Amino acid sequence: MASLLPRRALLKTAGGATAALAAVALSLTACSTGPANSTQNASATAAADQFPVTIKNVFGETTIKEQPKRVVTISWVNDDVALALGVVPVGVPKNEWGNNSKGSTPWKDAALEKLGASFGSDTAPVQFSEADGVNFTEIAKLNPDVILAAYSGLEAADYKKLTEIAPVVAQPELAFGTPWQEATTVIGKALGKTAEAEKLVADTEATIKDKAAKYPQIAGKTFIWGNLDPASAENTGIYLAADNRPRFLTEIGMKAAPVVEEKSKGSKEFFAAWSAEKANELDSDVFLTWVADAKAKDQIVKDPLLNQIPAVKKGALVADPDTTLTLATSAASPLSLPWALDKFLPQLAAAADAAGK
Repeated sequence: MASLLPRRALLKTAGGATAALAAVALSLTACSTGPANSTQNASATAAADQFPVTIKNVFGETTIKEQPKRVVTISWVNDDVALALGVVPVGVPKNEWGNNSKGSTPWKDAALEKLGASFGSDTAPVQFSEADGVNFTEIAKLNPDVILAAYSGLEAADYKKLTEIAPVVAQPELAFGTPWQEATTVIGKALGKTAEAEKLVADTEATIKDKAAKYPQIAGKTFIWGNLDPASAENTGIYLAADNRPRFLTEIGMKAAPVVEEKSKGSKEFFAAWSAEKANELDSDVFLTWVADAKAKDQIVKDPLLNQIPAVKKGALVADPDTTLTLATSAASPLSLPWALDKFLPQLAAAADAAGK
């Protein structure tokens, strides 16, 4: 599986099948009726002045006339946000990368259990596959009041087709480039939970700040978050400022390396390819990459080109094969980040220590 996952998988989900996702696709296990009311743990109605609401997106505007009761989400992050706001969707996509045996994630399972809607129960959301793109058929069966896609890579044709089913809260601008904070506030507005969403963002940011403060060696260190794949030169590259991974590191006090800042200027791209022959120019205190397994990390360290990266030379390389952890930090949400921090920050701190030697 290519090291550009999950972002590459996400980008292709909106447009068609991907071999990587198809290989791990799971068959649908739930019926298509779903729970009758997706706001079972929320207040019954919104304040009278909250609806209708109009939300701008990259394709135009969406008006939601009244507080949604049947919520469907697509892509990643959106269902996390709804659950964090106390709303159980009637339908959600299966996690088909970085997933557990339920086609879910640990943080999603915990939220569903808290809301009394665990997968396998009568009140659980219906799960549908997105391995072949947007699952219009299954979404339509669920008769939603709103479709949440604030963090997604919807294309214009997808958006138009979905709007024939229900109002669609699409990405505000860049495909899979919506910061988790903005995705949260946008979804909060759509669900009639603006105040709750703002508090959720503030609380999550406070949690991140408090946990990061336990590792002061991280602050001020420069970073490159990229992909190093000795087996496939085409996957070598770096994530740019439009991606949520670099955003997260800057939020905990790190600094993007000069090469990242330079490549990000005027660019709306999330990733820039980089020639392995110029690996020595990828200068930063810490370098982060996802790897398929522990063996791949050893291959990077021994690779005659990739081991010329200054951070790799110093042992300041963060390369974890845990796909669930990669998903938690890549498709970041108010649920995934708190779950990930206790696993991720110690690795980052160890690399920062190595960089300081």
